[in-house]
Amino acid sequence: MIAAGKFVPMVYKRSLVTPMAILGGLFYSESNRLADQMAAGKLHYKDANSELNKSMKIQFSRPEPQYPGHVPLYTLERILMFLGSSVGSYFHPERNEFIVGLGESTALPVVLRHIQKTMLSDPIGRQILKEKPRITSTSLDLDYLRALPPNTIGHTYIKWLDREGVSPDTRVAVKFINDPELAYIYQRYRECHDFYHAVTGLPIIIEGEIAVKVFEFMNIGIPMSGLGALFAPLRLKPSQKERLFNIYYPWAIRTGVNSRPLMNVYWEHMLEKDMDEFRTEMNIEQPPDLRILRKEYFEKLKRKKLIM
Repeated sequence: MIAAGKFVPMVYKRSLVTPMAILGGLFYSESNRLADQMAAGKLHYKDANSELNKSMKIQFSRPEPQYPGHVPLYTLERILMFLGSSVGSYFHPERNEFIVGLGESTALPVVLRHIQKTMLSDPIGRQILKEKPRITSTSLDLDYLRALPPNTIGHTYIKWLDREGVSPDTRVAVKFINDPELAYIYQRYRECHDFYHAVTGLPIIIEGEIAVKVFEFMNIGIPMSGLGALFAPLRLKPSQKERLFNIYYPWAIRTGVNSRPLMNVYWEHMLEKDMDEFRTEMNIEQPPDLRILRKEYFEKLKRKKLIM
């Protein structure tokens, strides 16, 4: 370009709009082409990891329940339930869900089958397994039990329930034991627990519960009862430990071993029976009254403080 007699070169600025538009069109066109091929099933891509992914795929299909309310557990789930309920029941023994979880997670089939064998070897045990009775406020006429003579099994049982403020309906249904008959055996053990309290006269305070658990473990063999005897005393006061170790552990071990199998007792058919006769027939020694021992201990402390 010539301006005022001077040659000025023209500078041409290359525009990027056109090339970008061309490339964009090509890319868009190529994308549309690939999408059309994929939609038509003409595009095949072999994933190098596809076979590996198939071989590593885990199917979590829970087994079918074996009875109403049954929740089948995998082994890992049972282990986790045991660990969680163990810690929970140690720090919060008053919370029933931890006790229930610990009981069912430790109710090993080999233990329950041993109890089953014990029951099958006895005519009354066989009858219980055949009829599968339940102990609830519906199956038992509680008003009738209150009207029975004072020293009968039924009256002693209802008197203990009223004094401790509990009900037969507090025993929850078993749901984590796989075999239906073994689940019933554990349910029966759970529902008979209050009868063991009534026969021995032990209250539901912590020392009484531990003593009954030792008694149950020595007679029946339920693992949770043995675990309770090992670890529950660790949180007790020295005076409580002294009563347990000097009085109630020796009693529970001796009586649990020497008495006849508790699981073969058809409690519902013996409600009118005299309690003393029953203890003699079962070879059950009644322990010292725990409430009286505790009362005497606190009165002694009170007198000691007054003297000081």
